[in-house]
Amino acid sequence: MSAAYDTSTAETIAAPAIGGDVGDYFQLLKPRVMSLVIFTALVGMVVAPGHIHPVIAAASLLAIAVGAGASGALNMWYDADIDAVMSRTAKRPIPAGRITPQEAFAFGMALSVGSVLMLGVVANWLAAGLLAFTIFFYAVVYSLWLKRWTAQNIVIGGAAGAFPPVIGEAVMSGQIGWAGFVLFTIIFLWTPPHFWALAMAKAKDYERAGVPMMPNVAGDASTRRQIMGYTIALVLFAFVPAGMGMGGVAYAVVSALGGLGMLGIAWRILKAPDIEASHKAGMQMFGFSILYLFALFSVLLAEHSLGLMWSLPTLW
Repeated sequence: MSAAYDTSTAETIAAPAIGGDVGDYFQLLKPRVMSLVIFTALVGMVVAPGHIHPVIAAASLLAIAVGAGASGALNMWYDADIDAVMSRTAKRPIPAGRITPQEAFAFGMALSVGSVLMLGVVANWLAAGLLAFTIFFYAVVYSLWLKRWTAQNIVIGGAAGAFPPVIGEAVMSGQIGWAGFVLFTIIFLWTPPHFWALAMAKAKDYERAGVPMMPNVAGDASTRRQIMGYTIALVLFAFVPAGMGMGGVAYAVVSALGGLGMLGIAWRILKAPDIEASHKAGMQMFGFSILYLFALFSVLLAEHSLGLMWSLPTLW
């Protein structure tokens, strides 16, 4: 299933103004997504083995942030037709006519090349290669292909959002290790219940845009079951850092309490008596899942950077 809005959708995009202001270009970077990338990459750097100069670490984090912003700009360039017909995205710079698609594409490509080169020079080329792959995966594999082709777009495409901790570890150690893989998997499992919960409430928007999100393709009931399944997998896997000694007692407690909260909301979604109730619970899941992920990574950051690690006996 795909969306094709060559003429009809193009007519909904306002005539572009000449250029845009700084705020418009900043919005192209998807700052909310970029802030999550910065945070998870920082945690990946802190929990990784090895040590680099703080200035190099800061410059590397900046390069990762710019690369994330580049992905966002390229995504908005390609998705301008979809954004124009969805209520939550219609005011973005391109569909609103404040920036032309050509300007957004040039901006995204310049940031992509610059961020990869910067990371390669200040850190290492493994980290730069991972950043380049992440930009390519999000801008091409997800945006150009998966998003308009399969209801599994969020599942497979979620890998792009899960790579920042791996890049952070590569910056610090020059290699890919277990720490980055574990953090990658947590974000990867977190993505479907987080976005499908929102997609249930915004199903009409996605249907109008022709995007095959899970609620539109498999139905509300199937989406509820899949949210429950992914939530169970996420909550169980989130204990892995404590079991391998990467997280301490504080992490285990936060993981347990947050996991119970996630399971409780997923259960309410699954057993909701009607569509309205399931959508209400879905929005609760969308908000709480952000808090849950932030709490997990914040505790890891505190335990490693502030010396607050009280370790549990490792299981492996």
